[in-house]
Order: sequence, then C-alpha cells, then structure tokens
Amino acid sequence: MKILVVEDEKPLREAVTDVLREENYLVDGAGTGDEGLYLAEQEIHDLFILDIMLPEITGLEIVKRLRNKGITTPILLLTARDSVEDKVTGLNNGADDYLVKPFAVPELLARVKALLRRRGNVGQEGEISYCDILINDKLKQASLGDRLLDLTLKEFELLEFFVLNSEQILTREQIFDRIWGFESETTAGIVDLYVHYLRKKLAPYGRDALINTVRGAGFMLRAK
Repeated sequence: MKILVVEDEKPLREAVTDVLREENYLVDGAGTGDEGLYLAEQEIHDLFILDIMLPEITGLEIVKRLRNKGITTPILLLTARDSVEDKVTGLNNGADDYLVKPFAVPELLARVKALLRRRGNVGQEGEISYCDILINDKLKQASLGDRLLDLTLKEFELLEFFVLNSEQILTREQIFDRIWGFESETTAGIVDLYVHYLRKKLAPYGRDALINTVRGAGFMLRAK
C-alpha cells in the first residue's frame, strides 16, 4: 500500500516516512502544499497524511480541493493545534482523522492501519481481497484460495493496486505512476507488458479474464 506524507518540517517528514517504510508501506513525501496537492490528485495513494500548516496551500485547502474533485482517499491531518474548533474544522472539511503533534509512533501506526481498513476490503492483518484473490501486503504474497501465486515484486504490486481499486478504471498513467514512479526512466508502455505478464500468471487458474481492458481508458479488475 502507498502513503503520501505532506509535511514541511523535513526532520518530521523523514521520521514519519522512515517509520512507515519499516512497516513495509510504500511512501512518497512532499514539503509544500502545491507539491502535495499535485501528488494527491494523481489518485495513486491509499492514504494521505497532511500537515495543516503548509507553505503555499494549507492542508485544509488540500482536503477541500480533493473532496470537491470526488477523491475519497482517507486523510489523516497532522497539526500542532489542539483546540476543539481546529479539530472540528478539519473533520468538517472532509478529513477522516486528526493527530496532534507531538505524537507517539504506536498511535500514528494505529491511526494509519484503522484508516486503511476503512478503505474497503482491508482486513485486520492488512490483507485485501477480491473474488478469491487474497493479497497479504506485509508478506508481499498473493494467493488464489490456498494456492500461492509465483509473482515478481512488480507483478505483486500491480495485482495489489488492481485489488485495492477493484471495479474501477485505472489509467495507464495512474498504474505507471503508482508502480514505477514519476521519476522512472522507463515509459508508460511497460504497463501493458506487465498486465500481460500478470494475466499469464493468473491464466492457469482461470482468473486472467478478471483483468479487463477498457478501450481508450486503461484497465479494470472486474468479475464478468
């Protein structure tokens, strides 16, 4: 799963990023509101962690803009403010939870896990599923029932992204940015190649047809 951390205090941003990566999350970081909003609008993350007081655009403004665009990704706000009014304002603007700085690492991780479970089909142990596909993000394993799939890391990440966004169209650009990243030296054409690889891995189990090509748009994981 992939998390975006938007925090202008570099030491705190790096500390939060390191903690999340130790828990096997993929993490992007941003130090300004403009950069954070741009990354958030790509819809390639499963959770946003936003500081309220950011240069250029505040965290609250980012929340409002994302919700106005129909982006429903869970949002955890970080702030040094602890008044009831500030807390209510953040939640009323569309945030899902609120954490006051300074905070303890176990509390941060507990909030993160709770919000990721709210995303939909994420279980208590971080497992997600669609039909009989089961994804264990912590172990980086995918299975069909009790049959473990032999996937490369990129194939696993691709299948996980499909399952997290099942029955939703994912564009090639979204997939490329999520799996390979904005700064990758390869091109978006690699997406089609890896979709082909993944279908071949699912074919022996009769599940390759779950990955549908949506002409002119991208791909969708959907049972027909």
